[in-house]
Amino acid sequence: MKDERIRVAARWLHEAERVVVFTGAGISTESGIPDFRSPGGVWSRYNQDDLTYQRFRSHERYRKLYWEYDRARFPAMRDAQPNAAHHAVVEIERSGRLAALVTQNIDGLHQKAGSSPDKVLELHGTVHAVTCLDCDRRWNREEITARMEAEGIDVPYCEHCGGPLKCATIAFGQSLPADVLDQAFHHARHCDLFLTVGSSLVVQPAALLPAEARRAGAKLVLINLSDTPYDAIMDILLIGKAGPTAAALLAEFARL
Repeated sequence: MKDERIRVAARWLHEAERVVVFTGAGISTESGIPDFRSPGGVWSRYNQDDLTYQRFRSHERYRKLYWEYDRARFPAMRDAQPNAAHHAVVEIERSGRLAALVTQNIDGLHQKAGSSPDKVLELHGTVHAVTCLDCDRRWNREEITARMEAEGIDVPYCEHCGGPLKCATIAFGQSLPADVLDQAFHHARHCDLFLTVGSSLVVQPAALLPAEARRAGAKLVLINLSDTPYDAIMDILLIGKAGPTAAALLAEFARL
């Protein structure tokens, strides 16, 4: 039965002209990036309330705590390599059908796999850059990390305006980038196939994207290990790991 669903999904992909791919944490865990919120993970060593955007802004001690947490999670993301699901998305782009790649992930694995940066919409930012919260200047993450280590500092500040520097990811209490979110919804409304890979579809407002695509008439395909709140509106559900399932889908697509 799953093989038949993969064949139908591959045919839809072959017939599509404007595909949106939407990815979540399930695609990254298969690349060895740990679930930082699982028991014993990095997140469990901290009080979530201490890592909000508002507290980061409020006091030096919270900025120090945030950077301690961020430096603990960064190496796993820096060293991770793309898996078959990331490469499958690259193949969809190479076919000329990809309108946009919307991701909830901050690890940059799509770009590392070969996805064009101008196709990638990072809803929750990226761990590979650092921004000044006052003047919006932006640096490569490695440059700031090297400066922190060379100067022996726990909290970096902007060399231009003195504002606090923060990893370019979205913290709790921080708004999603409005322009990126607007683009994501625009593409959802104008695609003919919306493919979700490795997302539990519980984090709002991103989880609304498939429903938006459905209202606009797109076909919906979901690859995920577990149930989601939006399973009922999906045309095709492919239950399984992101990498092998996406690879099987693209193999059938290539045959067509």
